[in-house]
Formats: sequence, structure tokens, C-alpha cells
Amino acid sequence: MSQKYMLASCIALISVFQFAVAESPYRYFDWHVTYGHVYPLGVQQRGILINKQFPGPDIISVTNDNLVINVYNHLDEPFLISWDGIQQRKNSFEDGVYGTTCPIPPGRNITYKLQVKDQIGSYFYFPSTAFHKATGGFGGIRVLSRPLIPVPFPPPADDFTLLIGDWYKSDHQKLKATLDHGKRLHFPDGVHINGRRANDAVFTVQKGKTYRFRISNVGLQNTLNIRFQNHKMMLVEVEGTHTMQQLYSSLDVHVGQSYSVLVKADQDVQDYYIAVSTRFNDVIHTTTGIFHYQGSSRPVSGPPPGGPTTEIGWSLEQARTIRTNLTASGPRPNPQGSYHYGEIPLTRTIRLASSAGQVNGKQRYAVNSVSFVPADTPLKLADYFNIQGVFSVNSIPDHPTGKNMYLDTGVLGADYRTFIEIVFENKERIVQSWHIDGYNFFVVGMDGGKWSPEKRQQYNLHDAISRCTVQVYPRSWTAVYLSLDNVGMWNIRTQFWARQYLGEQLYLRVYTPSRSPRDEYPIPDNTLLCGRALK
Repeated sequence: MSQKYMLASCIALISVFQFAVAESPYRYFDWHVTYGHVYPLGVQQRGILINKQFPGPDIISVTNDNLVINVYNHLDEPFLISWDGIQQRKNSFEDGVYGTTCPIPPGRNITYKLQVKDQIGSYFYFPSTAFHKATGGFGGIRVLSRPLIPVPFPPPADDFTLLIGDWYKSDHQKLKATLDHGKRLHFPDGVHINGRRANDAVFTVQKGKTYRFRISNVGLQNTLNIRFQNHKMMLVEVEGTHTMQQLYSSLDVHVGQSYSVLVKADQDVQDYYIAVSTRFNDVIHTTTGIFHYQGSSRPVSGPPPGGPTTEIGWSLEQARTIRTNLTASGPRPNPQGSYHYGEIPLTRTIRLASSAGQVNGKQRYAVNSVSFVPADTPLKLADYFNIQGVFSVNSIPDHPTGKNMYLDTGVLGADYRTFIEIVFENKERIVQSWHIDGYNFFVVGMDGGKWSPEKRQQYNLHDAISRCTVQVYPRSWTAVYLSLDNVGMWNIRTQFWARQYLGEQLYLRVYTPSRSPRDEYPIPDNTLLCGRALK
């Protein structure tokens, strides 16, 4: 064999080896979605199960892992799962909302191919079609740091998923029919912890050890407050960002949000309540789980610890204490504060105001007067295949206009690699909660009253928290900074699910003329087609 041939062979072998080593691990999941009996409020109901589990199984992964999730739909109607907080870098085809992905028909399956690229943290998944979120199909997502990346706290003795949410006793199809007839839903009937009735969710701990709880509000509309009786919670992470480690006796978790806290078992050996209550309403629902010390012979007794009820100012001040830990590493071995978001010039300000009203005698909700109506074809597919007439870019104004509410498929256009400000304005008497798919953003400011450019003087441009879901208090505003570094069609929505269903959402089309895989991945070869994309 010639030296030239041997050299070429060695180079080829080294290249293959480097590619194999460089590729991140794959994790495979087979999920079967069915109906089954659930008892979140102590009465039998029909719920959505994944692999016969309610809530569904946790997804446990590591930064940059590739997730291959094969979902079989055994329901009698189309179904989709969305991944709340997983950014789908360059891949909005897999986002799992109707604006980007065709629902899975009954008796069919689809394989989601996701990568938790440059992410860590606590998130959840949920069904995004119809009103399925009201009946289950949700579960926790953990993205762990790679072994060589330092985490700013010692490893906990155990790591628990704690899903909380409000709940209706009515079947999801009945709730959907109420909305389809243009009526509002009544207040939810109760609250659950991990889909279980009061005191059925038990977390066993050992005295002297510290435990991590990943708390996600997977409910439909209510802010929930959580307390661990006689124990403090140390906040350590919010939706992928390590936080300043502060202690809290109770914590407001707005609908759609996720938090990680550390709880040390430093009290007498007995059982303690984990209490969860609704907030900001005259009706207060409370449920409890059990913080069970191993070896305890003393069950919980008496009333659970009370929490705040309607104090907006208390919640606002707590929100302002949640800040980024600038000395901690994120998904990569560098401080999270190395990205100086406060020094980047803004190219655009978008103001989004919610409203409630009626269109053609039916209850609707809107953003900047546009009440969203789904198109007959997912917007991402229409954009990719250049199908005309499905949507129009900038069919929703980027600021409130004061016009009467009207129906349209609202899509905002934005340029790739720009840096923008979004101001969420809330003139109503309820707490709103807003989410942007595909992104984390910096929460630079929130306050009561009306926003104006002068409010920027009070922004936190140093250590604002980076997250994907943020609250807006009644008659208040919240401002976020967003780097548009993820090409695609991305859903911006209220997490108040009845309002989302009746129009309080829009899509942000982050555009580049390039068709390079460097900017956006090609359409997956297993993509389901529907609507006009079938022609």
C-alpha cells in the first residue's frame, strides 16, 4: 500500500472518528396516547394518558442531546404535543402547535426529532390541540448540565418533578363546546399536584439532606402559590437560567411558568404539608401534598399553611427579586452574564395589548384588536412551500390601534439577527401570562400603569432574568428584550388557555432569505402534510 493511500485512509478514518465523537447522544422514546381514568379532584374523570401514565413520563436529558419521540395517537381526534421552553433551534417544524405542525390523525403516529441545543433547566410538555390541556397529556422535562459544566449548588439528594395546575371536573369536550358557542368558562373546580387529589402526592426525604423540586404550573389560567410547611425554598433556576439563590417562604408560579427550588429537610422528623393555592381571585382553591420524612410516624394534621391571596404588590416585588446569577455557567462553561444584553442597540419596539370582547355575538380575545383564527394549513408549511392566501405577513399591527376587535390570522414579520423590545400591555383586571416559542428573553422591566419610552430609565439592564414565560399584572406592563437568532414561525400566546383558544395569540415570522442549514434546518423528511400543503 502506498504511503499516499495510507495517509488518505488515516485522514478519512480520523474524520469519521471525529464526527462520531462530536455528535451528541440520542435518546429514544415511544409514547402511546390514550384515554383513561384520572382522579385529580377525587372523582373519576376521563383523562389523557401517555404510556398509561398521568401525568406523562418525565423527559430526562442532557444539554445538546437529540430526542427522538415517537408519538402514537390512539384518541378519537387529532392530537399534538408542544414542548414548553424547548427552543427548537432552527427547527420550528417540530414546535408542536397548529401554526407550525399538522396534528397527528387518530390511529397515526409522528416522530418528533428535537435537540436541546445549548439548554439546561426545567420545562414541561403539554397537548396543544383543541382543549386537550384540560384533561392531561402533560409531563415534566429536565435538561441536565453536562458533567464538566459546574452547577452553582451541590448535587441534591434527589430531584422531583412537581406539576401543579387548576382543574375542571367537566370533560374537555364539554369545555371546548362552551367556548365554541361563544361563552366563558366558569372558574376551575380545584387544584392538583401531579394529577393527584389532596395528600396523595407524597415526596419522601431524609432528615439533613437537600432536595430539588422542579415546579411547573401546567394549569389553564390561574397563578398558583406554593409553600412547604415550616421549610424555606431556595430558588436556583428559572426556565434554563441559574438565579441568584434567595430564600422564599412562598412562591408565585404563574400559569405556564417553571421554577427549580432546593428544600432542605432540616425540621423534626414528621410529615409536612406542601400547599398550593390559587391567587388573585375571590374564590381560593387549595390542595396539599406531603413532604414525608423517612421514618416519620406523625402524619400531617390541622390546617395547611396559609399563603397570600390577592396582593398584587407583594407578587410584583417578589418578581423583581428573581435575577440572573451572573457568576454561574449556563449550558456552556462561561458565566451567564457574559452576554451584555443591556448594551445592544434596539432595532424595534413591539407593543402587544390584550383585550376581551365579542365578535358576531360570541366571546373572543385579541392582541392589538386582532383575534387569531387558525388557517386551514399550518403557517410554517404555507411559508415553506410558498402557498399563497394562507396568511399575510404583518397582518397584525405591532402596536395597539384602538380599533374594534376583528378576526384574522395574525402574523408579525421580523428580520433575523435583530435585537428588539416587546412590551406586553395589560389594561384588564386579571393577571396575564405570556409565552414566546423558540426563545428565551430578558425580563427588563414590569410595573403598574401605562408604559412609555421614559419607563426604560427603570429597566434592569444588568442581571434581568432570562426566561420564556412572563406575567403581566393587572393594569400594568412588562417589557422584554429579545435577540431574534432563531429563524422560523414562532407562536406568541397567552398561557390563559381559554383566551388562547379564542384568539389571544399571534405568530412571529423570523425571516432570512437564506435557505442555508446554518440558519434553518430543511423540512424533516417525516413531516406530516395537511390542508393545502397536500396539493
